Amino acid sequence: MSEGEGHSAGQCAMRGSCGTKGWFGQQLPCPYNGPPVEPEDRDLLVSVCGAQFVEGPTCCTSGQVETLRDSLAQAELIISSCPACRNNFRSFFCSFTCSPHQGSFLNITDTQKSGSGETAVKTVDFFVGEQFASGFFDSCKSVQVGATNGYAMDLIGGGAKTYSEFLKFLGDEKDLGSPFQINYPTTTPLDFTPLDSTPRNCADNDLESRCTCIDCPTVCSALPYEPPQINGPTCHFGMISCLSFVLILAYSLCAVAFVLGYILQATIRKRREKRYERMALSADTASALSPRLHTRGLVGAVSLPQGDASDSLGAQSTESRRLGRGASLLDPIEASQPRQYRLNTILRRVFYRLGLSAASSPFLTFSLVFTVIGLLNVGWQRFDIETDPVRLWVAPDSESKLQKEYFDEHFGPFYRPQQIFVTAPSDLPITMDPAGFTDIRASSQDPVLSYDHLKYWMDVESDIRALRSSPNGYRLTDVCFKPAGPQGACVVQSVGAWFGNDLGDYDEDSWKGRLVQCANSPVDCLPDFQQPLGPQYVLGGLPEDMPERSSYLDAKALVVTYVVSNSLDEAELAKIVEWEQTLRAYLLDLSERIPSEAGMNIAFSTGVSLEEEISRSTNTDVRIVVLSYLAMFLYISLTLGNGSAAREEEGILASLSLWARNFPKLFQRSSITSSSISVDSRTTPHLLPRLPRRLFVGSKFTLGLLGIGLVILSVSSSVGFFSLVGVKTTLIIAEVIPFLVLAVGVDNVFILVHELDRQNLLHGPNASAVAPGGGYPAPHSPTPRHRSPFESSHEESVDTASVPLYLSAEERVARTLAKMGPSILLSSVTETVAFGLGALVPMPAVRNFALYASGSVLLNALLQVTVFVSALAIDLKRVEASRVDCFPCIRWPSRIALLDAPMNASGLGRVARFIRRHYAPFLLQPVVKGAVILSFAGFFVLSVISMQHIQLGLDQRLALPSDSYLNDYFNHLDVYLDVGPPVYFVSHDLDATKRPGQQELCGRFTTCDDFSVANVLEAERKRPELSFISQPTASWIDDFLKWLDPAMETCCRVRKRNPSMFCTPRDSERLCQPCLYGKEPAWNITMIGLPEGEEFMRYLRQWLVSPTDETCPLAGKASFGTALSLDETGVVASHFRTSHSPLRSQEDFINSMAAARHIAAKISEFTGSEVFPYSLHYVFFDQYAHIIAITQEILGLGLAAVLVVTALLLGSWRTGTIVTGVVALTVVTVMGVMAVWGISLNAISLVNLVISIGIAVEFCAHVARAFMSAGSGLPADHPAGQKERDERMWTALVDVGPSVLSGITFTKLIGMSVLALTRSKLLEIYYFRMWLTLIISGALHGLVLLPVVLSLAGGPGFTQQEADEEWMSNAIRNDYEYA
Repeated sequence: MSEGEGHSAGQCAMRGSCGTKGWFGQQLPCPYNGPPVEPEDRDLLVSVCGAQFVEGPTCCTSGQVETLRDSLAQAELIISSCPACRNNFRSFFCSFTCSPHQGSFLNITDTQKSGSGETAVKTVDFFVGEQFASGFFDSCKSVQVGATNGYAMDLIGGGAKTYSEFLKFLGDEKDLGSPFQINYPTTTPLDFTPLDSTPRNCADNDLESRCTCIDCPTVCSALPYEPPQINGPTCHFGMISCLSFVLILAYSLCAVAFVLGYILQATIRKRREKRYERMALSADTASALSPRLHTRGLVGAVSLPQGDASDSLGAQSTESRRLGRGASLLDPIEASQPRQYRLNTILRRVFYRLGLSAASSPFLTFSLVFTVIGLLNVGWQRFDIETDPVRLWVAPDSESKLQKEYFDEHFGPFYRPQQIFVTAPSDLPITMDPAGFTDIRASSQDPVLSYDHLKYWMDVESDIRALRSSPNGYRLTDVCFKPAGPQGACVVQSVGAWFGNDLGDYDEDSWKGRLVQCANSPVDCLPDFQQPLGPQYVLGGLPEDMPERSSYLDAKALVVTYVVSNSLDEAELAKIVEWEQTLRAYLLDLSERIPSEAGMNIAFSTGVSLEEEISRSTNTDVRIVVLSYLAMFLYISLTLGNGSAAREEEGILASLSLWARNFPKLFQRSSITSSSISVDSRTTPHLLPRLPRRLFVGSKFTLGLLGIGLVILSVSSSVGFFSLVGVKTTLIIAEVIPFLVLAVGVDNVFILVHELDRQNLLHGPNASAVAPGGGYPAPHSPTPRHRSPFESSHEESVDTASVPLYLSAEERVARTLAKMGPSILLSSVTETVAFGLGALVPMPAVRNFALYASGSVLLNALLQVTVFVSALAIDLKRVEASRVDCFPCIRWPSRIALLDAPMNASGLGRVARFIRRHYAPFLLQPVVKGAVILSFAGFFVLSVISMQHIQLGLDQRLALPSDSYLNDYFNHLDVYLDVGPPVYFVSHDLDATKRPGQQELCGRFTTCDDFSVANVLEAERKRPELSFISQPTASWIDDFLKWLDPAMETCCRVRKRNPSMFCTPRDSERLCQPCLYGKEPAWNITMIGLPEGEEFMRYLRQWLVSPTDETCPLAGKASFGTALSLDETGVVASHFRTSHSPLRSQEDFINSMAAARHIAAKISEFTGSEVFPYSLHYVFFDQYAHIIAITQEILGLGLAAVLVVTALLLGSWRTGTIVTGVVALTVVTVMGVMAVWGISLNAISLVNLVISIGIAVEFCAHVARAFMSAGSGLPADHPAGQKERDERMWTALVDVGPSVLSGITFTKLIGMSVLALTRSKLLEIYYFRMWLTLIISGALHGLVLLPVVLSLAGGPGFTQQEADEEWMSNAIRNDYEYA
């Protein structure tokens, strides 16, 4: 029909039906250029199209009205919840079909022959005004379909975003839509009048228009404003936080004050020196007699040699020689009485007796101790490793774990997704930065879609559907999730579903049109499980801006998801796991061959993958870890004996060089024949080199191995004991505890060995001393009985010359333990208590670690003061008997020792000489002290600023083996998956059978609470930047109550003769009627007349078993079959399903959980019911909801334990406070470096922070106790108090500094350097980086800052007992090289 023909008012353009296009399909209208006709069945017309057709002729027949009624009924199942949309939809198509003015806005542009041979409409132009078109679209665009968590527009409008797209979708010819093409021109010819009536608005107040908040955002009550959640500081000064600004300002002021103060002091000192220049010149003579009087600020001057070492003590009186260290500081000597600490005296006596017993009866000690150790190791029979991530990282009583158990019990466990990403090959693999989670190559990936790729992949999917597990032969259909019931289809989300899983009906050109059509209108391409499959579920890496609707062809990846059921039943779960293992094996094989066969790559994960790969990670980089241990073991074994004091002797290289020079003389004729001429034996040639004696006899290799063995034994015994009492071990314990115990225990071994060397220097067979008269007395014979030197009262005067010079080996070992035992006790008790307090943390991994660590440290300390002390005595006797280390049956010939030969200590002795002569005096100068304090204050400020930026989380890729296939999967997941995880809001303790309870849940009725569960979730969806909710909520109660609407004639039906009996889908329509048909008051959106009580439950149970299909999409079986938990009387619990926004980073996951919990708490407050959120990842991220508080708690308790124990055992609260402060600064520094080095705060780094307390105590405890034990007890305000503290600090550094430095710093640095070779990111980030920071920070704070602070403000010391006074008196004044 030509345009413009028959367009006068009251003319029709088409009327009646002229057959179908083929054998099947909908009726096609006939072209009709005539006047409208009175309707044949006006009642039918009015019931379908409303009151506007009560009178007057129309352009439709009764047959057309019936067809229209059936078509509208299908749409209204989806849109009936919003009256405005429903009525606009009816008005639009009723006007199109029946309006008497049809000819003014319709123009038939093409006709066709129908199957019956009649002329029928093929194409028509429908002119619609913008007002009605946009109003029609606006009234429907927000209508939601809860069952699909989507919008009605996805189903009735193809996901249209504008009214033009909406109208185009409605007009396109399709099987399930219009049987002919309807076009909607944007301009209207002059002889046509567009259909432009006033549309209904969803916000209008009349019941024929008014929609609820869920379907009409403009009527929603606004939620209270909430500022964006900020994890970091809320107060800022410019670009930095207020705290950072205050710290920087305070530090700057202090630094300026220090510099100005130093300049002022230096200026005043120079002026004073000029003023008293004459006085200084007149004192030259006195200065010559006492060179130390002008050693201003030089600490250690009492013991440093002045000029030649032979006269270094020439200016000191005989009396001061006898008084021991610190005597020259007291003027007069009676000014202060030596201070004693009774607890220290008791401990020394106890350790002396323990050492004497262990040294005197070593084999008895071995027998008793190893019997106990053997009994503890019996517990290995009950040894078990915990690998379940939930039981590992989540406390048994944690909120998330309890909520997960509640969800699993009432709704069943969450599904087990099997997911595959299919991509085109690329030269560069997809890699992710765990710290920033940013893709560094995704944009260069080629598109994956092509005909050949799709064809190959559909064959793969066919193979997977046919896959049979071994040995029971289970298939996908046996384990998959079937929402429609056991006879339904599996949920498989794949692009193949758009093609009916068969590409045979498409060629290399037509497949593109089909894919674009399905991506733009998923409702036209329903998969066999009958749920629309949006492109975001099956395509990945889509262009961000989507410039064209055909851009789906440029997708970078195919996303394929097989949804497998989950079960709490062990037998059912075993069946599922068996099939998943078969799928994993198939996909592993496919990943090897698909690049060559099809030019594609896959990355995948199955339900069993994560736990299997985490378990396999126990073997990751085992060689590196073992090599790290061996390096530390070898260093300890070879270094331990290097500090032994011995007479001057050539080293190995010097001996070999000398032998090589003398060897040719064996073949020369000697010209010296007179026996009276003295010959230097060193120049005498020998057939074999004469290696140094200490290489064989003085070695401590066996002793070092024993010390290492005791570490392993203590860990083993701790594991045995705690396994016996039911504490499971973890992978962290297996990897970290040996490192930890070796770190905190090995310096005790060094300290004991070095102290025994000092005792041998003083009381060994070759000991010598300078008597007051200057002679060298002969060695004393061993005393006939052992008498503790600590039993005399402190009032007795001590004469160093009266103490026996030679003591037996047992006595020397006992004195060694007596001196160092309290120091070992201090560090061990502090660490044990600090670690033990970690057991208060509810997180099982941290709690179990704390228990194992405290037990291992305590057992190692006990073994050291018993077994190792016995071994020291045995080894000492071996050395004095000149027997070879490792081969004690071989005796090395003794050499003549010259009494006047100087003593020497190689290796560590050089470290001690450096500390005594250079480091300690330099460190304790006033200006250096100020610089040190200023520097460390700067470190503290920077660390506090930095630690504000520590991120939370643990990228799960770090916990996997470096070669795991899951690494690629997680990389692809971050880049290509554009949907977030589902989240369920569970409501319980609410009576849904009564109206108030229903109103607290619903959202699609006018009397629903403004802040009901459904309404709040919808309001939160509108602000996803805060709520992390992106999809409409599936509200079971709204769909259920709509299912009861009598207008939905194909939904809830009962027998006409027996309304108590429900109709089945097979029952004839004439036998059935709507459930609430004829009920008074009638069903309406005010909820008046809706069922309550027992009637509610009867209908609800039927709704849950009614099939969800095209005849009634509101039925609950498929969509809500697992959404409710019922008992005999009512609804126990129900959930409301929605989805999070795509979560790309650890921060997103953590914030999404926090936001959901906040929303649930708000709903609970509004409704009075209990609501909690549940998503699969919550239980794994639950630790981050409390980890900051847990970190503060455990570190605070650890530092409190350090304070109490150190103050008690050191005898000074002031010194204990200083030690605790330095330990705290060490931990703060480590936390500051964490942010810089990309180390997140999680359970692993929390464990390392707990470890940092223990290792920092090791660095500080021995130095602090040596400082406290070296003093004369001068009060802090004494004129000589500062000098006295400097002297004590100098002595302490020389005494234990080398042992601490070599015992822990060098040992761990060697171990860490080997660990740097690892390929495991977990070991690199959380062990190498963090432990390296810890060791360096601990060494700097313990050996630099602590000495400075103690020398300035340390508590008054207490004198050691006689043995120490005698030792230091002799050792210092004879300038022996010790340590």
